[in-house]
Amino acid sequence: MTKLSTGEKLSVGFMLFALFLGAGNIIFPPQLGQQAGEHFWVAIIGFLITGVGLPLLGVITVAKSGGELEDMAGKISPAFGIFFTAVVYLTIGPLFALPRTGTVSYELGVKPFLSESAVDAAWPLAIFTVVFFLITTFFALNPTKLIDRVGKILTPILLLVIAALALKAIVTPMDGQGTAIGSYVDNAFGEGFKQGYLTMDFLAALIFGIVIIQALKGKNVTEKSAVVKTTVFAAFVAAIGLALVYLSLGFIGSSSFQTIGAFEQGSDIITHSAYALYGQFGNILLTAVIILACLTTSIGLLTAASEYFNKIIPGLSYKTWVWIFAIFTAFIANIGLAQLITFSLPVLFFIYPPAIILMLLTLASKTFGDSKYVYLFGMLFTAVWSLYDGLAAAGIDLAWYRSFVNVAPLFDMGLGWLVPGIIGAIIGYVISLFAKK
Repeated sequence: MTKLSTGEKLSVGFMLFALFLGAGNIIFPPQLGQQAGEHFWVAIIGFLITGVGLPLLGVITVAKSGGELEDMAGKISPAFGIFFTAVVYLTIGPLFALPRTGTVSYELGVKPFLSESAVDAAWPLAIFTVVFFLITTFFALNPTKLIDRVGKILTPILLLVIAALALKAIVTPMDGQGTAIGSYVDNAFGEGFKQGYLTMDFLAALIFGIVIIQALKGKNVTEKSAVVKTTVFAAFVAAIGLALVYLSLGFIGSSSFQTIGAFEQGSDIITHSAYALYGQFGNILLTAVIILACLTTSIGLLTAASEYFNKIIPGLSYKTWVWIFAIFTAFIANIGLAQLITFSLPVLFFIYPPAIILMLLTLASKTFGDSKYVYLFGMLFTAVWSLYDGLAAAGIDLAWYRSFVNVAPLFDMGLGWLVPGIIGAIIGYVISLFAKK
């Protein structure tokens, strides 16, 4: 077994941070900052819980359990474990998060430099996504090199660029915030909490934990205690980095209103803010941030998805899956950023809460003997409430369904699923006691 130095451990942490810091991490904090107005700090706390706290716990859960997401979900049944894990991989892979890395890179890093005629044309996005995902494919075809290529090369550059943008916003801030709008007026915490879903970082954490473990094995770190300690250390490094980035970008959005005006999309807010802070050089700086951040995330997502599907369908090699997902993703990316976000909302609102309950139950598994009934009823009760949130996000608001689910505590805060999930777990535990008899 190889013992890693402190510098090498930091490199692993930087790698994990870079894998997390992708498209959604750049565009959603400034959007929250501007729209939350005077309630910015309340909203950003909710965002940090789902955008930083949950991913941190997710990586730690994977490290301590010593198993993959499929093993955790498989406590209910092996078939469900494969199904649920495949859904998560597809969600953060070729369906939503992976193509979003390409569209955000284009929207923020390339589009501002195009002529008006080119902006309205389809070919610039098509050409860019092909090049972007070819580069992603090149790195993903050699996953054991991730720590060296991402942790030691790309991440330090990424951090320097983000620091330059954030420090400028603090030293010479823009003119100030506006007033809260939408759900931020009466429910800033709950709206911030749900906005953290959109980063997809918690779902990614359940995957990236395994990516880190496999990368460590490539460095001959195989002893379980060493793997767990290094992975937990990396998780804290990544969490601190994400928190600083979110606070910085959120502050930029919050302080931008009086200078650049109101925008609905975070991509527009950060683009105009960068120009206000640095002029044309700001857009060049932003281009470096976006493309580096999205590239590192896309490498991790493509690697993880390809490895998993190669595992469950071994008839196709890992490299074949890389190419299949890369080509499919490049195609999906061309529907555009706004459409991708719209399509992803219902899915994320539905699957996020059951995944959170699964993680919490995995951490507490020793207290109930790892009974499948606890997992089953805990996730089932949670899904009843989260399904409503998913349907509502899709514009399907059933009155009878709402009258049933809105009696749950914390419903108005977007956390109506939490207490039912706990109750379901308790019911599952009672059933497990009778099942033993």
